[in-house]
Amino acid sequence: MPKTFFITTAIDYTNSPPHVGHAYEKVLADVIARYQRLKGDKVFFLTGVDQHGQKVQQSAAKAGIPPSEFVKGITQKFIDLWKKLDVQYDGWAETTSDRHKKVVQGILQRLFDEGQIYKDKQAGYYSVRQEQFLTDKERDADGQFGPEWGQIEFREEENYYFRLSQHKAWLLQYLEKRADAVIPDFRRTELRNAAEKINADLCISRPKSRLDWGIDLPFDKGFVTYVWFDALTNYISFAGYDPSLSTLNSQSSTFRDTWPAVQVIGKDVLVPAHGIYWLIMLHAIGFPDDKMPQLLVHG
Repeated sequence: MPKTFFITTAIDYTNSPPHVGHAYEKVLADVIARYQRLKGDKVFFLTGVDQHGQKVQQSAAKAGIPPSEFVKGITQKFIDLWKKLDVQYDGWAETTSDRHKKVVQGILQRLFDEGQIYKDKQAGYYSVRQEQFLTDKERDADGQFGPEWGQIEFREEENYYFRLSQHKAWLLQYLEKRADAVIPDFRRTELRNAAEKINADLCISRPKSRLDWGIDLPFDKGFVTYVWFDALTNYISFAGYDPSLSTLNSQSSTFRDTWPAVQVIGKDVLVPAHGIYWLIMLHAIGFPDDKMPQLLVHG
């Protein structure tokens, strides 16, 4: 059976309506998908929306409606826009779906059972925009956090962490070995430089005391999943991945025929989201190097 050409875009955050930046990426991916279809290839083009997280909860509160109702309205705006632009996708991802939730929780439970997730207390500066704690490596030369981080708050709280730093050596070796891991090549250099600076683990939870709009951690219902860990998983959850199967070879023929993907993303989500978090997540759950996605970076 011929291999499916699988192409994805970043899924769009539903805290506000779509804009021209969203359209650029979807049209770019649509052009590539159409070209592959013209060649006679079987194509699976996946796009969608990221519906969880603090910014969504805040936007919904500002609008005076529940987050579920808020994201439903914003999601429809994205669907209407892609219809108007004739973006011909084959798969549609919504992170509030039961299918996606099952995969996210399955991966989290597996990593927790393997000791790759642990609980710890953290105190430090927190970026509300990026929904993450910051370290000194995020400071500018003058010692300040740049405007890209938005509002900064000092917080102290207990959370769960993924042992991201354990996989640093693997990521550097992989990026060195695979010349086409990231296109264009200067973005691969940019990612490699960022990977050299990995010195901490990734906080993958948020306490429900301040954020309850998300996917519950399967091993602690007092927390929800960090929005990036949730969102990135869509690329495999909507392609048929089953987290209960321990090896890639044991996955369904549909998933094995479809994966890996060409992933069209903007330069702003290469580091750290797709280039570091996502690749390491896949490695941690057993994806071999030859089954890593190719990152096609625009902007």
